[in-house]
Amino acid sequence: MKVQLVSNILDANTVIAKEMKRRYQERGILVLNLMSAPGAGKTTILENTIECLKEKVSIAVIEGDICTTLDADRIASHGVPVVQINTEGACHLDANMIARALDNLPLEGVDLLIIENVGNLVCPAEFDLGEDLKVMVISVTEGNDKPNKYPLMFHESRAILVNKQDLLPYTNFDMGALMQDLADLNPHCQVFPLSARTGEGVSAWVEWLEKQVRDKKGQGQ
Repeated sequence: MKVQLVSNILDANTVIAKEMKRRYQERGILVLNLMSAPGAGKTTILENTIECLKEKVSIAVIEGDICTTLDADRIASHGVPVVQINTEGACHLDANMIARALDNLPLEGVDLLIIENVGNLVCPAEFDLGEDLKVMVISVTEGNDKPNKYPLMFHESRAILVNKQDLLPYTNFDMGALMQDLADLNPHCQVFPLSARTGEGVSAWVEWLEKQVRDKKGQGQ
């Protein structure tokens, strides 16, 4: 009975996600589902990304957290529209939450919608949000074994951002081992070593993302 219940939940989510994807497609909006463990630095990466792109691309953000508006407040300070979703205990966002959030986040004129998911290495990859891209952030302080421990998150991601490169000399993180594991698990993903704190490597990530936005716009023309 529990297995059937989980299946029903995922099936219902998929129906809503397909409708969301249709809405995004009609408007040529690239939608990014940004995922990571807590503390990997995805909000800081998001802030850097916004600052690099906001003069070129119209960006909107949906923030997911169990509680508080701390991250949404940070994003709002960069002058882009943002809506906070508080899941009140749920460890992920789902398509229905996103659909309701969009009632307060008009899509007209938006080129890029970034959904910052709840910090979790298990559930977020299981729930389709209608996104074009899943992007995973891992920090060197977490250890390089995470792809093998949590394979679905990394297998489903189009890009992997390896954050906190400035701390690499102070850890036993093995970049070579990580790259080999990712090559085995998801050989077509893009990998971007970067530091959100120093800015190292951020430009390569932003250039790649900007190209994805342009390509999505081109598909709708």
